[in-house]
Amino acid sequence: MNQSAVVIIGAGQAGCQAAASLRQGGFEGSITLVNGEPGLPYQRPPLSKGYLLGKVDAAKLLLRRDHWYPKQRVDLISDQVVAIDRAGHQVQLAGGPTLAYDHLILATGSRNRELPVPGAELGGVIGMRTQADADALAGRVGDGVEVVVVGAGFIGLEFAAVAAALGASVHVLEQADRPMARAVSAATSDFFRQAHEDWGVRLEFGRGVIGIGGDNGVATSATLTDARIVPADLVVYGIGVVPETTLAERAGLGVDNGIRVDEQLLTDDPDISAIGDAVSFPSAYAGGRMIRLECVQNAADQARHVAARLTGASAAYDALPWFWSDQGDLKLQIAGLADTDDDSVELVSPEPRQRTVLRYRADRLVAVETVNRPGDHMLARRILAGSASSAGPTSAEATVAGFDLKTWHEAQDLVAAG
Repeated sequence: MNQSAVVIIGAGQAGCQAAASLRQGGFEGSITLVNGEPGLPYQRPPLSKGYLLGKVDAAKLLLRRDHWYPKQRVDLISDQVVAIDRAGHQVQLAGGPTLAYDHLILATGSRNRELPVPGAELGGVIGMRTQADADALAGRVGDGVEVVVVGAGFIGLEFAAVAAALGASVHVLEQADRPMARAVSAATSDFFRQAHEDWGVRLEFGRGVIGIGGDNGVATSATLTDARIVPADLVVYGIGVVPETTLAERAGLGVDNGIRVDEQLLTDDPDISAIGDAVSFPSAYAGGRMIRLECVQNAADQARHVAARLTGASAAYDALPWFWSDQGDLKLQIAGLADTDDDSVELVSPEPRQRTVLRYRADRLVAVETVNRPGDHMLARRILAGSASSAGPTSAEATVAGFDLKTWHEAQDLVAAG
């Protein structure tokens, strides 16, 4: 379809990467990229970290500079898509025009799950998601400011670390019994809990917010689930996201915890692909189950996969999932997918600010968590992305005194070389 028209709805990491990969793959047809926000498309991960700290400016957030779009013949439109006409192969823009497509790529992303409590509409109650959210916070976090963070997932803890570094008094509330409970092992949770406490962050588990009090339209306090009232100049929440599936549903496409796609990332309609945070797809790393991932790696890899398919490739999508989170001076990196009840083996750490935890299911390595150990993370990605015959070290091997991934991997390479 080298002379066809491709329309991409959504100009986040997935949408922009799809446009770039199409051109890199030799696609010569027209590409229209519809951005639901004003301005140039930007990356979100730095918003809760470097951008708030002033280490990353607005220009460095951009996914592509303004001159890239005309140079690559990508028509960037800032508007909302309100409908998809599958029979007519058109999308309707809120501003009036329609766009014709031969192939449509849905990269609609996700939106914050709203804080469902009285007072959530007050000023100073912010769900960290967009650059506008970060801009609203940037001038308000500093010495003496009372900050309540609802949710101890990646976003909540990243912001908590930044706010503490800027001198704010930070109080984190989490309904689960430990931080990042769905994403990491208990050992890694404990390590980050201690780190945040060392930075002066107060963490409470099994707690939430049931209401927010205010004065003159601005938040001043938060009422907790145990009826305590705590001061709150700012309430920042990160309690999960909801996939943006409205357009797909209205168009009659299958939706189940995201826009449902097959192993080629095709929807029920062979002329519509879907990628990124909004997509539910079958993953070999989850035993073939349908899963939905919210991470830059998945968005970019799925975009590359669809672009490759549209320019002639035919393999199923099978990229290894990996994630990261920067909190203070700690970089957490995760390769693979683990369940909360999977076993863990924590390796002896060479330095106090470093960790490597191996996750096992039925004695098979399924994920590796590292803190400030980029070498182990890269090795883990190589090991986990390998064939079934190179399944990684067993838990028995990993518990031997002095075990480390690098030595183990070098030994495997020697065996393979004969």
